[in-house]
Amino acid sequence: MVLGGISQFFPITFQSVVIGVYVILFGLATALLEFQIPPQVSRYASFLFSFIGRGIFYVFIGSILLHDHTLRIIAGSIVGIIGLVYCVLEFIPSIEPPANMREADAGWGAEQV
Repeated sequence: MVLGGISQFFPITFQSVVIGVYVILFGLATALLEFQIPPQVSRYASFLFSFIGRGIFYVFIGSILLHDHTLRIIAGSIVGIIGLVYCVLEFIPSIEPPANMREADAGWGAEQV
């Protein structure tokens, strides 16, 4: 995602810079979630703790990356396909979510807010 965001900067226009910054921030946030889960994430972005929520997020980022440049098409397609795989994993009952996709504090679910 970060490399796709960097590729958004060229040619330099206001729109490409804004989209590039968003994609880089989303990529860095996703990478951070793989290693450490801040407590605010489970409260404000709880959709990232399910396969389908994370899958739709990846499809969204992949669609932002798709553009007329070859690197952007490749990056957007890879991220979008990973998102579709996450969505499919939601419907396979034998697959358990990994530890980094389980909520850090179960007391802050959407039903508690």
